[in-house]
Amino acid sequence: MNTSISTASPAKSHPGAYNRFTHLCSKLQLPFLLAVRLYWGWQFTQTGWGKLHHLNRVGDFFAGLGIPAPHVMAPAIACLEFFGGILLIAGLGTRLIGLLLACNMFTAYLTADRGALAAIFSDPGKFYNADPFTFLFASLIVLVFGAGFFSLDSFFFRRDRY
Repeated sequence: MNTSISTASPAKSHPGAYNRFTHLCSKLQLPFLLAVRLYWGWQFTQTGWGKLHHLNRVGDFFAGLGIPAPHVMAPAIACLEFFGGILLIAGLGTRLIGLLLACNMFTAYLTADRGALAAIFSDPGKFYNADPFTFLFASLIVLVFGAGFFSLDSFFFRRDRY
């Protein structure tokens, strides 16, 4: 009678099942990136559109936050969010747009939600409940992982094209 306890990891005891599972999960990357781009691209487009239609108020708000040249930055940020959102939806220039939007959201933390940013480790709930968090997170996802296959980036810049 064998009374030893097996310490084999699931990957070693069932390599075929685990490999199939990870392969199946990797198939979700493409629709996931598409969903992130479509949803957050739409959200950025809407916020940019709202800012474009209230530039004086946005400029005054930026002035109150101490942002330099607030009435110049207001249309610049509004255009970044509006056109950046459209580019995210299309999946064109996604990593560059992701970088610019991530910088924009990090600046939003620094200027409008500094307390939440300072509490990233001491009170994480305050950090991730702040308005810029999900926008920052989505921007970082597309910056790091790119647009995915279902995008204009993929269409124009495929490496396997002749």
